[in-house]
Amino acid sequence: MTQRSRENGEVARTAFIVTCEHGGNAIPPAYAHRFAGRETLLATHRGYDPGALGIARDLARALRAALVVATVSRLLVELNRSPGRQFRFSPMMREAPQPLRDEVCRWHYTPYRQKVETLVAQSIAAGARVVHLSSHSFTPVMHGVVRRGDVGILYDPARAHERALASRWRRALQARRPQWIVRRNYPYRGTNDGFTTYLRKRYGDDAYAGLELEVNQKRVQDDEMPAADRAAIVAALCDALARAARPPQGARSATSGGSEAAPAASVGKAGLFSA
Repeated sequence: MTQRSRENGEVARTAFIVTCEHGGNAIPPAYAHRFAGRETLLATHRGYDPGALGIARDLARALRAALVVATVSRLLVELNRSPGRQFRFSPMMREAPQPLRDEVCRWHYTPYRQKVETLVAQSIAAGARVVHLSSHSFTPVMHGVVRRGDVGILYDPARAHERALASRWRRALQARRPQWIVRRNYPYRGTNDGFTTYLRKRYGDDAYAGLELEVNQKRVQDDEMPAADRAAIVAALCDALARAARPPQGARSATSGGSEAAPAASVGKAGLFSA
């Protein structure tokens, strides 16, 4: 869905797209034999991102955004990796016969990626600016190292619009959850290989902004982050978007005869690409 905002006296539209590449650990029956005895592995962070799906749904609902999710395990095919890397981290699929891997791509990898790419392309072609939010979660301990962070916001520091939105979102979330450690480009770099990185190569900063949300799985219980915590993340994003819509301090309304500018618009009319 596109939303309108007024920037520098011009009407701009923003299209929100929310995705979740690792929303579940399902293995279709046709491939179950390759995962026999791997049920424990599938239930770990290597199989999926616990809690990410619920957050993605909440973000999409709040933003009235297009939502694209996957519930097949990342061990079957890694949807968040660029072509040629989609089986790299799966011990079950790395050595699978090429015809089988081609079939998995044909039925799962390619349709998912094409659906998101089509939404992005159609929105930009229609004159909208795209904000793509990709929902993930991360394990509290990796290779024996405890990760010091509750939420990470990943972006490309070289892209001003992503950098500005990530900074506003971080500040707003810290204000709502001061006990949390909210970090930028943690526990991964926002420029590592991923779907957002892939799309940045196709679209400029003014047309596309891709941010990945990473939530520490220590905040997840029974596959869901508590509703109040999910609400805090969503509300913080809305706060960040609303602040972006505010005119500079002291700005005058072009239609108010020199009176003070009107209060900030709601999130539905936020100017997301303001620095």
